[in-house]
Amino acid sequence: MRGTMKAAAAVVALTFASGFALAQGSANKGRFHFKKSCKSCHVKGAEGGEITPLSKTQEQWKRYFAKGVHNKGTQKLTDVLPAEQLQDVQKFLVDHAADSPQPETCG
Repeated sequence: MRGTMKAAAAVVALTFASGFALAQGSANKGRFHFKKSCKSCHVKGAEGGEITPLSKTQEQWKRYFAKGVHNKGTQKLTDVLPAEQLQDVQKFLVDHAADSPQPETCG
């Protein structure tokens, strides 16, 4: 029993240490916030260029949110969206990234 608990604790620790754990959030809310707040600048031909969940792999999205910057590093992500909405958008983008089991474009 002790060995099982130690193994489980090790898995949890490695998961967090590797950055693999996602921030808690709602992919459905993230889709909504992305469409409402991000799509206006991130469509084909727009100032920010076309960005969809398919634009990056899951790991690339995680690194992007870990850096916490936007607009080529000139702006904090929290200046663009509140932290709670960022968690939702991150969940949406990672869950539907190019290499995810459910990739999507965001319509």
